[in-house]
Amino acid sequence: MEDALYGEKGFFVRRESGPGDHFRTSVHASGLFAVAIARIVERVDAALGRPERLDVVDVGAGRGELLTALLALLPDDLAGRVRAVAVERAGRPDGPASRIEWRGEVPDGITGLLVATEWLDNVPLDVIETDGDGRPRKVLVDRETGVETLGGAADPAEVFWAGRWWPGPGRIEIGATRDAAWAGAVDRVRRGAALCVDYGHRSAERPPFGTLTGYRDGRQVPPVPDGSCDVTAHVAMDSVAAAAGGPYRLVRQREALRALGVDGARPPLALASTDPAGYLRALSTAGAAAELIATGGLGDHWWLWHPIGVDLPPF
Repeated sequence: MEDALYGEKGFFVRRESGPGDHFRTSVHASGLFAVAIARIVERVDAALGRPERLDVVDVGAGRGELLTALLALLPDDLAGRVRAVAVERAGRPDGPASRIEWRGEVPDGITGLLVATEWLDNVPLDVIETDGDGRPRKVLVDRETGVETLGGAADPAEVFWAGRWWPGPGRIEIGATRDAAWAGAVDRVRRGAALCVDYGHRSAERPPFGTLTGYRDGRQVPPVPDGSCDVTAHVAMDSVAAAAGGPYRLVRQREALRALGVDGARPPLALASTDPAGYLRALSTAGAAAELIATGGLGDHWWLWHPIGVDLPPF
């Protein structure tokens, strides 16, 4: 998975296409998502006493779409104080504003907001499965065909993680790498907040057959790890939250966005007769909001919020 996504010919390091060409995230679905994040940036700024420099770090930044939108949406005074940092293992693409820093790793000493939208689902992981005798064994995958076989016994560390976070027989996606990645990112925030937005599950709702899959050109495809498609798996959100430590809140995206004013409510029909153009604009906005909060879709994503060094309600 590491090589298929981030190797020399990996899916996320190729320059001919970006993630938005293959799958639809909240960032790509509607500008209303950036509007909501901008409101959070303003709240973080106020809680920190409006510092001379406010860091806004986007981990798994794709082509810098979210940061570009935020710089355009924020008030001029605040936008002028923002240090915008895109963290992405692929090289800097054409397009993002020159003032957006492009880095391969999360910077240290962040004062502000760290946000990661659908990053952890692409942090590589291993998969184990219990065999007919109930023994946990490694799942091995042919790089070219995607055909799976059961290999040797699972490592003790994998068995330990599974026993804590994914007990029981079946197929288990070992989330320890995601735990370490998120804990490491949160640890880089000196004061402010960290926000993870991703699809995932909690202990009581673990999928017995796992979630590993692939995406290419907007379609779900077999997760063949040859670099031709995104290889992704849902995130064990409760494990990730616990790994980062400290206070946190975990809510569905629909709940968070509604609290931030994105509710998908249709405009009153009477507006159509008094202001037809305004009605159509409001209707379009409502449709975009509805996609972001939809049950069974983007609205099911989880928002994991960690305040760090400040008393900062989430939304």
